[in-house]
Amino acid sequence: MGASQSYTLRGQVTRLDATTRITLSVLALASGVYTYLGVRELLDGDETTVFLGAIVYSSAVSVAIYAFWSYLMRFMPHVRSGRRMLYLAMAIGSAMIIAMSSWLNASALAGSAALEQHLAVTTEEYQQKLNEAHENALAAQSLLPDIQLASQRFAGLSEQEARSGVLTGTSGSGTVVQLLRQMSNQLSGLQAEIEGSRQQVKTLFEQGGQHLATMRRLVSSQGPVADRSNAYGEEAVALSGLLTSLEQTSIAPAVRRAAEDLGRSFIAPISDGTDADLRDRQSRVVGTIEAAVKTQSQALATAADEILARPKVEPLRFTPLSAPEAVIRYARDFLPSWAGAISIDLLPAVLIFVLCIVQDVIRREEGEEFEVGDMSAGEMMRALRIQKKLKAAERSDEPDERHSAPYHGEIIDPGSEDEDIVQRNRPAGATPFPKTAAR
Repeated sequence: MGASQSYTLRGQVTRLDATTRITLSVLALASGVYTYLGVRELLDGDETTVFLGAIVYSSAVSVAIYAFWSYLMRFMPHVRSGRRMLYLAMAIGSAMIIAMSSWLNASALAGSAALEQHLAVTTEEYQQKLNEAHENALAAQSLLPDIQLASQRFAGLSEQEARSGVLTGTSGSGTVVQLLRQMSNQLSGLQAEIEGSRQQVKTLFEQGGQHLATMRRLVSSQGPVADRSNAYGEEAVALSGLLTSLEQTSIAPAVRRAAEDLGRSFIAPISDGTDADLRDRQSRVVGTIEAAVKTQSQALATAADEILARPKVEPLRFTPLSAPEAVIRYARDFLPSWAGAISIDLLPAVLIFVLCIVQDVIRREEGEEFEVGDMSAGEMMRALRIQKKLKAAERSDEPDERHSAPYHGEIIDPGSEDEDIVQRNRPAGATPFPKTAAR
């Protein structure tokens, strides 16, 4: 039963030898083709230089892969004592194949998709930067309600003082009314400046949105990805300049300076009352107004400092990538492509493991007889026939009688192929058959 199984396995291995060679050739050729497509993206120069360089490199890769796996297929199944070293050699060779071929195969399989992924990711980063710059530019708008309220409060007090003398007790347009109107006008001017910047920020933000829309169309449109990448780079440069302009449009620094001027440049006017009592009341009201103005100035300055403390938006710089670089950077997004590229190069390792298992089974079934060597059925029949004739000749009582009696058997010439077959296939431990003398 064991001999029958080993004979069947040996025959199947022989029949699959041509299939194995064809498989290795096809895999090596496929790896070379994809390596050519990948390495072509890395070379620079005229078309002839790029073509020759890519052909030479891919051919070297194909030959190296075919030779490497052929050596291992021939030796590893038959080596037992030093197989660990062959496994080590296979691991080192596999790592070298991945380094020189597999990543280029992955580039050929998923290079365009990886470049589109790079453009899509960069677009999202630009979108985030644009939103941050827009928020920073509009942050000063949050101060607008406080400034409007302060301006209206000063304007209301001015009108009330002019009509009924609510502050000094004497109506009319005097020192206090003029001072209140002055403060109201200053705050109104700051309010108008903030409102004016809103339109400019809106315009810049809309322009940025248009650039982003164009960039998204370039990512999702059809056509060579290299041409789309060049057009994308132009849009990215324009958007980077717009981000810088948007960052400089923030009105927060102007609000901070206006707030400081409001408190520091306050000049109390001279009381112009007709009597000493009115002038005294005007002086006290002016002091109160001065304290209120300084409080308002400090509050505005603090709010402006909080806005200015926000991290500045650094404009992005678009970095074009080659297809291999993009595949490596976004390797996690293209694991199936990497798996396919590596499998093309390392699939022969599975065939080697199968051959090793089959040869081990044959050894266990045949034992030491496996060491005799391989013989065809015709050689075995011929060797048995010759062995029978030699045994018949040895049973003669006297050696000379075989010369006197006619011998009608087959004569074996010394050094002939038949005699080599008989000597090679004699039973283990048996005495060598006597060689026939030359006739």
